[in-house]
Amino acid sequence: MSENEKKTAQVSNFMKIPLLLTILFAAVAAGLYFADLRAGLATSAFVLVYFIVVLVLYQANQTRSREEMVDYASQYSLLQKKMINELELPYAVLDPDGKILWMNESFRALSGREKGFRKSVSAIFPELTKERLLKKNAGAFEVNYQERIFRAYVKHVSFADDVQKDSSDEKEQTKGKESRRTDESLIVLYLFDETELVEYKKMNEDIQLVAGLIYIDNYDEVTELVDDMKQSLLMAMVDRKVTRYFSAIDGLVKKTEKDKYFVVFKRKYLSGLQEKKFNLLEEVKSIKVGGDQSVSLSMGFGYVGNDYIKNYEYARTAMDLALGRGGDQAVVKTRDKISYFGGNREHTEKSTRVKARVKAQALRELMMARDSVYIMGHTMADIDSFGAAVGIYCAARQIGKKAHIVLGEVTTSLKPFRDCFTPEKGYPSDMIISPGQAYESIRPNSVLVVVDTNRPSYTESPALLSQARTVVVFDHHRIGEQTIRQAELSYIEPNASSACEMIAEILQYFDDSIHLSVDEADVIYAGILIDTNNFMTKTGVRTFEAAAYLRRLGVNVTNVRKMMRNDMDAYKARAEAVRRAEVYREHFAISVCPADQVKSPTIASAQAANELLNIVGIRASFVLAEYNEKIYISSRSIDEINVQRIMERLGGGGHMSTAGAQLTNCSIEEAKTIIQNTLDEMIEEGDIKL
Repeated sequence: MSENEKKTAQVSNFMKIPLLLTILFAAVAAGLYFADLRAGLATSAFVLVYFIVVLVLYQANQTRSREEMVDYASQYSLLQKKMINELELPYAVLDPDGKILWMNESFRALSGREKGFRKSVSAIFPELTKERLLKKNAGAFEVNYQERIFRAYVKHVSFADDVQKDSSDEKEQTKGKESRRTDESLIVLYLFDETELVEYKKMNEDIQLVAGLIYIDNYDEVTELVDDMKQSLLMAMVDRKVTRYFSAIDGLVKKTEKDKYFVVFKRKYLSGLQEKKFNLLEEVKSIKVGGDQSVSLSMGFGYVGNDYIKNYEYARTAMDLALGRGGDQAVVKTRDKISYFGGNREHTEKSTRVKARVKAQALRELMMARDSVYIMGHTMADIDSFGAAVGIYCAARQIGKKAHIVLGEVTTSLKPFRDCFTPEKGYPSDMIISPGQAYESIRPNSVLVVVDTNRPSYTESPALLSQARTVVVFDHHRIGEQTIRQAELSYIEPNASSACEMIAEILQYFDDSIHLSVDEADVIYAGILIDTNNFMTKTGVRTFEAAAYLRRLGVNVTNVRKMMRNDMDAYKARAEAVRRAEVYREHFAISVCPADQVKSPTIASAQAANELLNIVGIRASFVLAEYNEKIYISSRSIDEINVQRIMERLGGGGHMSTAGAQLTNCSIEEAKTIIQNTLDEMIEEGDIKL
């Protein structure tokens, strides 16, 4: 029964109450007959007259009351319709296909359509597609019309009608009329004009302050190249460029230290600085000191809203990211996004080893305070990761601590070095353990040392990382958005050629009397050799000093070369990848390494990427390999293209000249298309200059 039927029945029952009272009166009259016959007759006559009068009034008023109810309902419906029609809020009723069935005056005035307009509402508001309208929980969404902004609300209204089914067919007439219930749904649309509200919100956001930090990366290096009199002139030139740059956008600059600045400016200028890629980075490089040496800056900006303390904290985090990625770049951190600008030039290696000495002593103190040491690299460990782990193992052994290297899958290139550390050669059987064994045996008083990666998801065992209470990180890759946050000691040096170079320096300051066997020195040396492509890329003074230190410990260079040789299948796969390379936009080589021919296609693809750089005109190379249901991408460049920023867009990372990424749920051809589209986007945005 519908709501209207229920209300009608209630009114009808109320009107029947006087008639029902006749039964009560008749019962009273019957009782009086037993007491007094004359009284019973008189009462019965009264009840009869009462019943006749009430019945006549009921019959007379029933029709009249229904007429009045219908009239009231009609008047109420007309009033309601008039109110909706004259409502200042634009209001429309649509059918399930989005066609307009009815709209009030405000909607007609807004859309400029006449009353009989019956086309789809998407003809007026393209954002209101049929798919959006049919969503049951679509909620509110923004639409634009004639430079106005509206918040659209969509509501589905269902109604049911009893429909009498008539038919001229004689058989159906004999069966009588059948009733059926049909359910239909309409769409109600109403719009709220939020143009002024949006404008006020934007004005409020525009005047909010952005906090920024600016550091001179190479202050000590550039000041050493000039005498004391010219140092003041040099810093004055830098101060002037920084001050003028931010004064142009009504910003405030405060120099906090000799090589550090604090700046604040309005939020509305941030997008303009981002569009220009923070060209202050390039302007400052025009200040030349002592030949080709130029000044470089690192900038970190934070914005979260009116919480100024939070803005400053974000700026500090952004600055840490900029320095951790090698400097010479700007990083902007907001509530839900981190953006990078610049960083297209390899940073100059710092000659000082103060940081290495401090980190070595801190590592020694941490190890001394713990019962055992676990060392873990990245998944599918390479020689650099394993060599760094062996170096940390030697440091733990030097102070008498039990240490374990966590190693999962062993690639063909790593196997010869892995076989050097067996019980037959005098090493403990639990020197190298699986991730599962490590997860079961690690204790609260153990320290976990992560080498050659700073991303939790890239580690050999993310579960082991979350289980450890004390974590130490040694890595030479640039910091990305995803990094290990809970590290008690973190030493990330993007200027180092390899993790093995960093560990070699750590060992020199860890203990003066530390001793390494030939096999241990060999694997650390091999890690440097692999990551520098035989000392051809990312090599500095400290790289050769680390190699010389290992050479003094007894590195057998000939033996290292023998263990690093490839088998015939791997060599053919690398040659096939080079042969099948395609040149995209005249400067990018893209190829595929045949994964079915080798046991470790990722190693072969990395070697092929290095080989492709020997071709004239190639600025960057990308070699893909399908392995374990993933697409592995190895990217290389010499010095003109920052492949790290390209791989970061694909969820990877690395160095400016050496980077990689992993793609899932896509084919080789789709991965090639993704790389090409990414290159096109970065060229159009100006991040890659050809």
